[in-house]
Amino acid sequence: MRSRWPSCARAPTDRPRRITRRGWPGRIPRSPAFLSLAVKTVVVLPTYNEAANLPALADALWALPLPTLGILVVDDASPDGTGRLADELAAAHPGRMRVIHRPGKLGLGTAYIQGFRRALECGAEVVVQMDADFSHSPNYLPDFITQLEDYDVVVGSRYVPHGKLDERWETGRVLLSAWANWYARRLLGIRVKDATAGFKAWRRNTLLGIGLERITSNGYVFQVEMAYVTERLGYRVVERPIYFEDRRIGQSKMTMPVKLEAAWRVWEVGLRHRHLTPADRKAV
Repeated sequence: MRSRWPSCARAPTDRPRRITRRGWPGRIPRSPAFLSLAVKTVVVLPTYNEAANLPALADALWALPLPTLGILVVDDASPDGTGRLADELAAAHPGRMRVIHRPGKLGLGTAYIQGFRRALECGAEVVVQMDADFSHSPNYLPDFITQLEDYDVVVGSRYVPHGKLDERWETGRVLLSAWANWYARRLLGIRVKDATAGFKAWRRNTLLGIGLERITSNGYVFQVEMAYVTERLGYRVVERPIYFEDRRIGQSKMTMPVKLEAAWRVWEVGLRHRHLTPADRKAV
């Protein structure tokens, strides 16, 4: 069977160079349009104790009308054997899944950065980030990729019209989520309604232009930093409404201490990137 995974032989050189002032919005060349859902797509899945969810999620992703979709699992030495199970799935589906094994729980931000870099090295034209617990439904992906015809990143949003949170969330959790999102948007001036969203589809050139070496957040504030830098650099963002389902199996890793830490680190993100303009995009 022909491999559906993008070839790593086409890895580009991502050299950090600035574009000129002529690269201001309106003059920055647009990436080539996607002509079909056959564009090379890699879904990056950071995992920690997701053995109960991973096989079903992989099947759901491979059932989509995306013939070149590959899955990249970034596992942080899950005690429940998620990494071993991912290896078994990769062996059973040659060319459709790859696995990065990390020595321990090293953080969501570094997992995504490492996954993004590997996906880009392997020639992906679209890179998707999503949770591995079915909070983000794979069924939204064909629409996301279609939207990339006109936008640089697509955000699965809980806070636009028709977006919705799981009804099973308790009131305190709903209020805390809404407050964290409002806080980040208010402090940084982020225009997207869901600044803490973790379900996104990126154009290849958007990630290259951002310059992943700029992103230093290692917890859940990683999502806020990516959203802020994307807007500061002038990329075109569209939010698509999603139903955010509570995880089907297992426990949420978003504890109260993690949320409080993310809140104060938002200040660091603003101080670090407040001077960025579209002229600071990396050359692609």
